[in-house]
Amino acid sequence: MLNFKNKKMKYTEGMLREDALKGKVIVVTGGGSGLGKAMTRYFLQLGAKVVITSRNLEKLQNTASELEKETGGEVLAVACDVRNWDEVEVMKQAALEAFGTIDVLLNNAAGNFIAPTERLTHTAFDSILDIVLKGTKNCTLSIGKYWIEHKKPGTVLNIVTTYSWTGSAYVVPSACAKAGVLAMTRSLAVEWAKYGIRFNAIAPGPFPTKGAWERLLPGDLAEQFDMKKKVPLRRVGEHQELANLAAYLVSDYSAYMNGEVVTIDGGEWLQGAGEFNMLEAIPQEMWDTLEKMIKAKKSK
Repeated sequence: MLNFKNKKMKYTEGMLREDALKGKVIVVTGGGSGLGKAMTRYFLQLGAKVVITSRNLEKLQNTASELEKETGGEVLAVACDVRNWDEVEVMKQAALEAFGTIDVLLNNAAGNFIAPTERLTHTAFDSILDIVLKGTKNCTLSIGKYWIEHKKPGTVLNIVTTYSWTGSAYVVPSACAKAGVLAMTRSLAVEWAKYGIRFNAIAPGPFPTKGAWERLLPGDLAEQFDMKKKVPLRRVGEHQELANLAAYLVSDYSAYMNGEVVTIDGGEWLQGAGEFNMLEAIPQEMWDTLEKMIKAKKSK
């Protein structure tokens, strides 16, 4: 087995040249914390101006202040419930008034919880659909109409999941919503390409964030269901790895990528997809026994 322990890893470092996003204005929904904050930080380091949105204005303002001090960049915090069309329109206008334009939309706002579907109320189911699918639609349609009307090129990056195409038990509202976002990504990549608007998506695997993971796996569940064991690389993702990929996909370096979904999960979904992948759990000595049994049968 290869020994990676002594090899200097670069995946926790920035990937692109420092001016890769210079002059770009990027709207990041759900940008006040977690992965949205990590991506925003790197966009700022690469020279972009960023508008971050969520429902919690105080959290947004704290994040904006922290990241401006850390990076020297410009961050506009705008409270916005992406489920509400009028609030999205107000957010768009605030971004245009502050920075004069919008170049990139990153649809990152999401909601999720683990539960047997029969235990969900119809309103709980709707809340996830509204944040993820309706919220993505609202932001995409609002900013997309602006780009088309003003004959401006634009880039949309959507955050989906690998269960967007496989489905998943116990997160059915999220699976339904993310599948819709993926379909929207691929559909508009074709329909709006003539306007110079590109669409791509990222399907992240386990990238632990304190708030989201505590809600999904409260108490000692996180220890009982160790996500590292589900990943062939036997580790979870570093936030900078996702930020590197996101920065590339919203930059001009990816100008020929359109309608693609990029999985970054250490091989997690493939491990779960293979019919015999559970054989990973068989100990080495048992394989020796099986091999001897097979050879014995062949020799007869």
